[in-house]
Amino acid sequence: MKIQYDPNKVKHLRRIAHLLDTSIPIPGTNYRIGLDPVLGLLGIVGGSGDFIGGLFAAYIVVEAARMGLPSNVIFQMVGNVLIDSLVGLVPAVGDLLDFTWKANSRNIALLDQYINITPQNRKANPLFVIGITILLAFIVLGFGILAVMLIRAIFQF
Repeated sequence: MKIQYDPNKVKHLRRIAHLLDTSIPIPGTNYRIGLDPVLGLLGIVGGSGDFIGGLFAAYIVVEAARMGLPSNVIFQMVGNVLIDSLVGLVPAVGDLLDFTWKANSRNIALLDQYINITPQNRKANPLFVIGITILLAFIVLGFGILAVMLIRAIFQF
């Protein structure tokens, strides 16, 4: 199945990454944060904020796979989401990481790098896209469940 590079889709993915990683300027600095760390802080009990951020991160990766990026690039993207999710489980450390590790921006940079060095028409393997979707669903849901279990164990409820 041929998938064409869609500039509007890439623009949409860039907007999502910007919203999650760099949409909020910190006054008096050149540093920016996004909604991802804010969602993480707001969803401290139950990990709901990290779960929502993980869904958006997974969406970016799945769309990149649908565009036909090679599997090694997609696995790098999955690795960025995995690091964000793994460390996100650790209270306080995970929230600090959300302010510094901008997985979505890293994934958009990988997408942009690939788009700039390849022709516009790519062939996406539908089975690969389905497999990546399932893998990311397990990652996001699994870490959401682990976060809930961790919170329950800590607060014993």
